[in-house]
Amino acid sequence: MKILVLNGSPKRELSDTMHITRAFLDGMEEAAPQDIHTIHVIDRHIAYCTGCFACMRNGGTCIHDDDMREILEEILSGDLLIWSFPLYCYGMPAPLKALLDRTLPLSSMAMQKVGDRYEHVGQADFSRLRYLMICGCGFPNSKQNFEPAVAQFKLCFPGDHTILTVPESPMFNAPEAAAVTLPRLDLLKQAGRQYAVKGEVDRSLLAQITSPMIPEDQYAAIVNSGV
Repeated sequence: MKILVLNGSPKRELSDTMHITRAFLDGMEEAAPQDIHTIHVIDRHIAYCTGCFACMRNGGTCIHDDDMREILEEILSGDLLIWSFPLYCYGMPAPLKALLDRTLPLSSMAMQKVGDRYEHVGQADFSRLRYLMICGCGFPNSKQNFEPAVAQFKLCFPGDHTILTVPESPMFNAPEAAAVTLPRLDLLKQAGRQYAVKGEVDRSLLAQITSPMIPEDQYAAIVNSGV
């Protein structure tokens, strides 16, 4: 499988969330060899979308001549697109949001009704693409934290998608937390193996992965002690 990882964290490889993503990918590679390419979005030149809609009217050519053209080509040639990012203000970091906005050339101005909503008709065939969102946050639980990012992802990619949201993710960068983070990374590897074989992750395993690693009040106390 050809996999493109869009790492939205400004911390690049040191991202808390990338620990989660790497474990998942390790599990996939245990099941079968994978062709993986990671883009650290912070290092790419991606201009902001101006909303001129030129790309939607002239066959997908954007007015900006930057790195996004190459990224769009790589997206269209892949099998799995992984959006890996930490939660920023209940959404994705600005560099990654700029990239998401610039996927507009994949759509045309024409729209069609799908169920109860309208969607733009695509200018390119990306029907085989699968989508995976991996998002970590620094709060003790997932309640009223991930919902906006999850809703956006589901609307942008209503087809074949899988979503992993992990609270308490800064612990993955804390060696002293290994007693709880290593078992969680093992679960993520298991999820990666499942995904590589079945194209999905069991709900029971997802529930374990997305639950707090230590009691919420204990985690909050640890964070507050360092403030």
